[in-house]
Amino acid sequence: MNLAPFHLAFPVTDLARARAFYGGLLGCPEGRSSSEWIDFDFFGHQIVAHLAPPPAAAAGHHNEVDGHDVPVPHFGVVLDWDDFHALAARLRAGGMTFVIEPYVRFAGQVGEQATMFFRDPSGNALEFKAFRDRSQLFAR
Repeated sequence: MNLAPFHLAFPVTDLARARAFYGGLLGCPEGRSSSEWIDFDFFGHQIVAHLAPPPAAAAGHHNEVDGHDVPVPHFGVVLDWDDFHALAARLRAGGMTFVIEPYVRFAGQVGEQATMFFRDPSGNALEFKAFRDRSQLFAR
């Protein structure tokens, strides 16, 4: 299957901090930008950090998944297994505070996956995950 890149525009409260987080810590190359927004190559997908005031609703909603409080909303990407673990190590070395520490979810079940959650400097929740067998991505 050939996946088309997705586009996601999301709010940030500080473009310099977004640039340091997405471009620096996560290693996402920067594309076009202005004084109001920055494009990033998010693992082959286009995300755009738009300068905006803090959201009216606090980022406090969550749903229980596999015994963890998963923040809602969130976005992220499915990486290869080794790339996931390399990113987790880079985030730990960079002092990241995780919402949910990297671990293997649904161990021994359909959909077994490594996952981790953290927030960007503006409070946006991100989930990165990986499957040893990527055919399990949509398995029931």
